[in-house]
Amino acid sequence: MGKVFKIVLKIAAILSAVISVLFVVYFWNLDQKLLGWAYVQVNRIFDRKKADIKF
Repeated sequence: MGKVFKIVLKIAAILSAVISVLFVVYFWNLDQKLLGWAYVQVNRIFDRKKADIKF
């Protein structure tokens, strides 16, 4: 029974960490900031017009 409890505890800890990271990304809107940064880098590489991004 102890092995099963340890496995369940590890799974719960991993799921808690994943949910915590996803919440931080959502709360601080980090996905949009990352895509904005990537958009600027792609435009810089391909010499296109400057991006109109406001943070």
